[in-house]
Amino acid sequence: MSTPSITWPEKVSLCEVGLRDGLQNEKVIPSIEQKLQLLDTVVASGVRIIEIGAFVHPKAVPQMADTDALCRTMKKVDGVEYRALVPNIKGVQRAFDAGLTKAKLTVSASEAHCLANFNSSPVKMIEGFADCAEFAAKNNMTLSGAISTSFGCPFQGRVPVEQVENAVRGFVKLGITELSLSDTTGMANPRQVYELGTAMRQIFPQVQWVMHFHNTRDMALANIVAGIQAGVRMFDGAFAGLGGCPFAPGASGNVASEDVIHMLHEMGIDTGVDLLKAMETARLAASFVGHAPSSAVLKAGRCVDIVKEKPQAQNNA
Repeated sequence: MSTPSITWPEKVSLCEVGLRDGLQNEKVIPSIEQKLQLLDTVVASGVRIIEIGAFVHPKAVPQMADTDALCRTMKKVDGVEYRALVPNIKGVQRAFDAGLTKAKLTVSASEAHCLANFNSSPVKMIEGFADCAEFAAKNNMTLSGAISTSFGCPFQGRVPVEQVENAVRGFVKLGITELSLSDTTGMANPRQVYELGTAMRQIFPQVQWVMHFHNTRDMALANIVAGIQAGVRMFDGAFAGLGGCPFAPGASGNVASEDVIHMLHEMGIDTGVDLLKAMETARLAASFVGHAPSSAVLKAGRCVDIVKEKPQAQNNA
């Protein structure tokens, strides 16, 4: 009996968001020296896209209050993309002043979530990013976008595809064509991910798609596989599975970067990242925040670690 064939990619790119989305919900805030140490270990592992923090109000997200200082202090390595999350034009300007050339804007696909947190609709919020796009163009900055609650909302439930599409159209109209479909509260399932990813790639072939999953209900790795099958080739992860969103009730940690790397390597898909070094980063992060990581590969070890030599047969004659 023949089975349908699936073409798997040779390589998938990963963005490490632990320094931003991983730490923004932690009670214990690592010092700037500890953040710099984490950043150095992430770079040493081979990760080439890193979200290092957020330029937001320190009262709203105190864990990100030192992002300016982090940017000015860190050692930049050629070939590594450093970016930060920004909410508005002020954030874009702060990112530029701190020496970054890339920033990420975010909006919720959910009307209910957007109204609850920003008292605005998603479309109006994106229209308000026009000054950000203008500033970036004048200053040789690159902007990307994230569409949170793309798969589900704690206030609205399932988010209609049309709402996601409207948000994408708004970003594309501003010339922003690297976009992340983000599962902020971990409500996505593999079929939904495949169908939404396939639809968005067909409607917007000019967009470079990224997917961002939280592991709230233990479906993040399955969702990544579904995203790959839909043709997406870039995914976010956070060391040690840290994180959550302070503005979305029920949002738990991100999918652990080291679990994603381990799964992809077992599937024969290259990430360009040294798994053992990524695991070291996760252990270091866990020690800084003071609690155990949620990573499965840290608990169980790599598959290769449990493969033992075949025992010799005993002669009981």
